[in-house]
Amino acid sequence: MRVTMCGIALVLGLVLAPIAHGQVAATMSGLESASLEEFRIGPEDTLQISVWKNEAMSKTIPVRPDGMISLPLLNEVKAAGLTPSELRQVIATRLAEYMPTPEVSVILTDVRSFKVSVIGEVRRPARYELKSWTTILDVLALAGGFTDFAARNRIVVLRPNGKTIKSIQFNYNKVATGGEQENFYLRPGDIVLVP
Repeated sequence: MRVTMCGIALVLGLVLAPIAHGQVAATMSGLESASLEEFRIGPEDTLQISVWKNEAMSKTIPVRPDGMISLPLLNEVKAAGLTPSELRQVIATRLAEYMPTPEVSVILTDVRSFKVSVIGEVRRPARYELKSWTTILDVLALAGGFTDFAARNRIVVLRPNGKTIKSIQFNYNKVATGGEQENFYLRPGDIVLVP
């Protein structure tokens, strides 16, 4: 089987951009260049926690609104804000007090904490519960697109950042015409404001 550089680049998720004289340069697309960190657990998510050879500790549980989960022996464990692998490590460390080398797995079975709001000049303004990483264009499509009065070049994403709100400008017209603007991924709690 013959493998070409183009084939390798496509497998790696790269977009090929033609350059003069038939050369090809690999550049990351706007979607791929957005750093996707591992998903963090949030309130209302459902977790499947399994402890090898321990049925009493193995269960499917929801994350409470305060971000905690309740487990036998351990009582309260903070889950919100951690990745599944971080929570697995916390549970294993705490269980080590009661059993030698506990084998723990944590699986996020139902995402319910990834919520974004779309307000303003869209056909269906609402709060949307997402199940995975979603771009701003995807969320605008969920909201039914723009009304006739939407200022597509002045969209703002309001992103909670600790105790402050970060404002990110988004120009739909530039994305639609292949301009410099990136179609970036939203984060839980983002508010898309279409004036």
